Amino acid sequence: MEKWNQSSSDFILLGLFPQNRTGLLLLLLIILVFSLALFGNSAMIHLICVDPRLHTPMYFLLSQLSLMDLMYISSTVPKMAFNFLSGQKSISFLGCGVQSFFFLTMACSEGLLLASMAYDRFVAICHPLHYPIRMNTMMCLKMIIASWILGSINSLAHTVYALHIPYCRSRSINHFFCDVPAMLPLACMDTWVYEYVVFVSTSLFLLLPFLGITASYGRVLFAVFHMRSKEGKKKAFSTCSTHLTVVTFYYAPFVYTYLRPRSLRSPAEDKILAVFYTILTPMLNPIIYSLRNKEVLGAMTRVFGIFSSTKT
Repeated sequence: MEKWNQSSSDFILLGLFPQNRTGLLLLLLIILVFSLALFGNSAMIHLICVDPRLHTPMYFLLSQLSLMDLMYISSTVPKMAFNFLSGQKSISFLGCGVQSFFFLTMACSEGLLLASMAYDRFVAICHPLHYPIRMNTMMCLKMIIASWILGSINSLAHTVYALHIPYCRSRSINHFFCDVPAMLPLACMDTWVYEYVVFVSTSLFLLLPFLGITASYGRVLFAVFHMRSKEGKKKAFSTCSTHLTVVTFYYAPFVYTYLRPRSLRSPAEDKILAVFYTILTPMLNPIIYSLRNKEVLGAMTRVFGIFSSTKT
């Protein structure tokens, strides 16, 4: 087996689609999804910034979710599209590290942010009188900063480790981006300790927040069930169902992918699941939050003049 050459340290990304007409059509579909994600998330951030009625903790957190989704999808799709269209599948050693860092940062930070959004809804519905105190501007800012910092620290640790692994096998990564677990089979050393670290990290940044979100929404649904106001019930169910839809689309494929042992994983299945949380979810989030949220629809009417033929 050929020894890995330190003087030629580029990796090869095998990609998501075959180099044929079918692959090109699928890539064009991905580019369309990418464009919709850029437009939708940018519009959501703009709405929240310019409309004073959306200057609340819930929407500040939502603006950060949109920002993370923008960076999330931008860390993978442009490189994948460039490699397919140019016929070059290589990515530099440093470029692979940068891509891995941004991908992991967004993945971990978004998981923590979704938990913060669930806490916001829990306090708003279960403890409405305490909401102005528990979810004031400073608390919201602390949640946002903590999500970014913790996600970045965890990502940096994984990226640094991945870049220091001795690679002596084929440099072909069977994925469409530099996903650290997909890089481990190329290592010369036994990586079982690191795989355990990945399991622990996934549990801390994805599984525990997901369990916390599930518990908080269980409590929220119990409180909503006992509401007397039908309008209040309807609004609460609408808000909670929107967030639970986003959470399910994001967490389910992510947790399923990263908590399974390597022996039960296949590259083809990992790539398909990765499409959900790296490409589809960033596109769906702004659509879900806009179409199922009257306040966002109202902001779109006021700012863009959508859904209204007269100026309100």
